[in-house]
Amino acid sequence: MSYAELMAFVRETQALGQIAGRLGWDQETVMPKGAGAQRAEEHGAMAKVLHARGTDPRIAEWLDAATPETPEQAAQLRHIKRSYARATKVPADLAAQIAKVTSLSQGVWAEARAADDFAGFAPTLSQVVALKREEGAALADGGDVYDAMLDDYEPGMTAAELSAMFDALRPGLVALRDEVMGRAQPPALKGSFDEARQLELSSKLAQVFGYDLSRGRIDKAVHPFSSGSGQDVRITTRTAADDPFNCFYSTIHEVGHACYEQNIDDAYLLTPLGAGVSMGVHESQSRIYENQLGRSRAFTGWLFGQMRDVFGDFGVADEDTFFRVVNRLNTGFIRTEADEVQYNLHVALRFDLERQLMSGALDVADLEDAWNSRFEADFGYAPDRASNGVLQDVHWPVGLFGYFATYSLGNVYAGCLHEALRREVTGLDDMLANGDTSAATGWLRRNVQCHGGLYRPKEVIAKACGTSKAEITEAPLLAYLNEKFAS
Repeated sequence: MSYAELMAFVRETQALGQIAGRLGWDQETVMPKGAGAQRAEEHGAMAKVLHARGTDPRIAEWLDAATPETPEQAAQLRHIKRSYARATKVPADLAAQIAKVTSLSQGVWAEARAADDFAGFAPTLSQVVALKREEGAALADGGDVYDAMLDDYEPGMTAAELSAMFDALRPGLVALRDEVMGRAQPPALKGSFDEARQLELSSKLAQVFGYDLSRGRIDKAVHPFSSGSGQDVRITTRTAADDPFNCFYSTIHEVGHACYEQNIDDAYLLTPLGAGVSMGVHESQSRIYENQLGRSRAFTGWLFGQMRDVFGDFGVADEDTFFRVVNRLNTGFIRTEADEVQYNLHVALRFDLERQLMSGALDVADLEDAWNSRFEADFGYAPDRASNGVLQDVHWPVGLFGYFATYSLGNVYAGCLHEALRREVTGLDDMLANGDTSAATGWLRRNVQCHGGLYRPKEVIAKACGTSKAEITEAPLLAYLNEKFAS
């Protein structure tokens, strides 16, 4: 009986959490500009309600009395115990204040980004950083603050493990980048591409990759994201008249996230198992959809035909050239637009800087200079303005410290999954060349997505790949990148 009572309470809490998430979706898509202050109050109120439910003393009683009878029940209890332990460490007033300040911060950031004004945003970001440091200290309970924050996004992961991952990736990525950039690059895509037609094709791409629009929708946002789980999973994309790839690949990326949530076993709906197990695993789905599948030679051949159908002659001669244009290494500033070779270098920069912010080794007032110096050291040129540098991402404004590294972790997981997928699914390229992703996405649905939070993060990847957790390394990703770009 204790288990049933606990799960009934948790389901209601999960439902309220989904409602809170929908407030965030609305704020990023259709909320009136003048509603920001009120929305901050709404976020704060919801945070208080959710914190009160998450720290309800009955949870401890139910947990003590509950005896799991199945592996699924054991996994549910594992998640609930972890959430309860974390929630009880954070004071309710602090949780509410973080929700209010980050909600307001999002609007201030958007305006500062549009105006390239970091100095104008710095006081707000300082508030966010101070509150998140306080939260991290509470969660760490005398341990490492940054590790405690990482645990929100990748349970069990440490900064030391992530540092080792970046150390293993960086030399090979830099060498490959220098090799490729030393050769003649294909021309960049040029021209103007109608926004409505971009959105029409992006909707088609979403469905080609398995996104169920009867349980989702596509809207525009400054920074693309996926929101929700189960039967209501929404994504956003963005458009640029001179860069349709921004729209298409942002959409495919977010569809990877959304399909993960849509494909979780229905039995787990509105329970802790009814969501992706970690952001690293989540990013493995978005990145493999976007890159290993969406930027493959086979699929880009199909996409080339689709673009010609929609836009007519757009200045690219043939499928082979189009593949090279799609995968062109560039000297841009924006992480989300970075090629596969350089993407993880963008993430490493953010990982190092936010660790310094959280430890107090770096002040917000010095963040822009630190960003620009590090970017120039890593890429050989300095950001030309704040929106191309320190203000480009929404993560820090909304308090997501510890999140960035999961993008690279997701790339590592995706490399392992792609290796296994290629081994187990025959004729994959023939299907992708016809715009048929079902064999690939079906394999990912059966081996990763349907499990939701049943297994621990690295465990679900190892099971899918048929390997041990120790064999989940950077090697498959680096091998894939070298095979794709070095030839």
